[in-house]
Parts: sequence; structure tokens; C-alpha cells
Amino acid sequence: MEEPGMVAPQMDITDDDKLWALLSWLLAPLVPIIVLLLEDKKNRPFIKYNAMQALVLSVVGYVLSAVLSAVLIGCFIGVAVLVYQIYLAIQSYKGEWVVVPGLTDFCKGQGWI
Repeated sequence: MEEPGMVAPQMDITDDDKLWALLSWLLAPLVPIIVLLLEDKKNRPFIKYNAMQALVLSVVGYVLSAVLSAVLIGCFIGVAVLVYQIYLAIQSYKGEWVVVPGLTDFCKGQGWI
């Protein structure tokens, strides 16, 4: 039996959860926004966890890429964020609770996840 306040066990992650997490990372920021508007999806902890992080990472990536595009490094940042998002998508599809350094703690601190 599960104690109150405990995180749901890994076995609670369904194939649907994994698919929505994968799509959130690959098609950010559009899919994470859709996920957070769908009542049944945002109530699933694994989906919300990945969607919120994907949304924040994509927004940060777009902003950094746009600001730094004048010095040509913005293109490389955009590509690096995209490659990292693909890696995170694969990890989340395996059912892992991915941790993005700095970003995960920020999202938890804000109460978003």
C-alpha cells in the first residue's frame, strides 16, 4: 500500500504517458501547451512533469537562440537544445523521470511540477 505524500511508483507510468512525454519533448512548445490544457493529461504526474520541463526548456532555448543570433552562436545553441530535447524524449519514452540540470529544480521551486 502506498503512503500519503509518496511519489507514484514507476509501474504507474502507462504507454500513453510515455507517448505524450515523448511528443512533449519533440514538438515543444506546442504539445506541452496542449497537454497542460487537457484536463485528463495534466492530471497524470509523468506527463505533466515532462510537458512542463519541455515547455520551459524550449522557451529558454528560443530566447537564447534569438538573443545570441547576432553573434552567430545562437544557431549552435538552437541545434544543441534540439539535440538535447531528442535525448530527453528518448529517455522519457523509456519511462525515466528525466532531470535537466538547473531547470528541474527551478520548475519544482516554482511549484510547476
